[in-house]
Amino acid sequence: MNIGLIAHESKKKLMQNLCIAYRGILGKNSLYATGTTGRLIEEVTNLSVKKYLSGHLGGVQQLSADIESNRIDLVIFLSDPMSENSRDISVANILKQCDMHNIPIATNLATAEILILALERGDLDWREMYR
Repeated sequence: MNIGLIAHESKKKLMQNLCIAYRGILGKNSLYATGTTGRLIEEVTNLSVKKYLSGHLGGVQQLSADIESNRIDLVIFLSDPMSENSRDISVANILKQCDMHNIPIATNLATAEILILALERGDLDWREMYR
């Protein structure tokens, strides 16, 4: 599975901790992340992450393009609802693209953990056929 990872600035440490906790599951999949988030994940987990540009330099748009092309199977987007970035049009576009292409997306820790555990159980294997 191809997993997209993105986190607002105030959620990057939480993303690192999530990836540490679920390193065994995530390591069996292909990880894609915006530049800074990807680098931070690699530093603490030794997982391989394909990194786009940093979010503010176009990485969010690059991830969105892969979602639109149906190359991403799952997105974990730890967003800060109080951040100015949460109202950014590119952020809204990721949510829209996931809805349009039936790509599961988590925007908080609770949902991210549920999706990762579903991934481990094989509950998301239907994405292989959907693509």
